[in-house]
Amino acid sequence: MNARSGPPMGFAEAFDLPLSIDVRTAARAVGVCPGTAYRLIRRGTFPCPVLRLGRRYRIATADLLRALGIEERPVYTADLEAGAAHAAWLDDLYTSETEEPS
Repeated sequence: MNARSGPPMGFAEAFDLPLSIDVRTAARAVGVCPGTAYRLIRRGTFPCPVLRLGRRYRIATADLLRALGIEERPVYTADLEAGAAHAAWLDDLYTSETEEPS
């Protein structure tokens, strides 16, 4: 990996990726330079499926993580708390809408 492609990607950064990524980002995750990634894509040997959208390539983050042997994303306490707060808010909203006026 050369300096132009950036440092290798860690777990924390990989878990924060959007739903799909560009080839440069996927190359960092796999640990190859972008030129090698493009060569692998042209040969059809990139480690995961690659979508071609016009002249650009996109890689689904779920496919990339699976190719790297990461089957499940970790669950963080903050995520659980945010989910519980959102569920409580929805429950309050639903309850207030369905209550009969007195």
